[in-house]
Amino acid sequence: MKKTLRPVLALTIFGALVACAGSAPKTYPFDGVYFKAKAAAVNKTVTRSVFIVQVADASQSITGAREAGRYEGTRYCIENYGTSDIIWEIGPDNPELVLADDTLTLKGMCDA
Repeated sequence: MKKTLRPVLALTIFGALVACAGSAPKTYPFDGVYFKAKAAAVNKTVTRSVFIVQVADASQSITGAREAGRYEGTRYCIENYGTSDIIWEIGPDNPELVLADDTLTLKGMCDA
C-alpha cells in the first residue's frame, strides 16, 4: 500500500467508527441498574401527547424502574413537544404501582 493512501484509509475507518458510535442509544443506570424502557403514543392517529412508558425487568429495583420511566416520559415529551411538563395518570410517584410480567407501565400526557 502506498504511503499516501494510509492516512486516507485511517481517516475513512475513523469516520465510520464515529458515525456508528453516534447512532448507539444512550442508556443510563437508575439505582445502579440499566433498564430497557420505551415510551410510545397510546394512539398516534388521534394525538401523540398521551403516551405510555414500559420499563422491563422492573423487579431489579422498583425505585430505579420508577426513575427510568420518569426519564423516558420526560425524554418523550421533550422530543415531541419541546417541554418536560407531564400530567401523569399513572405516574412514577404513585405508591400503588403494580408490575405485570416484570414490567412497570406508566401513563401520562405531555402538557404542551
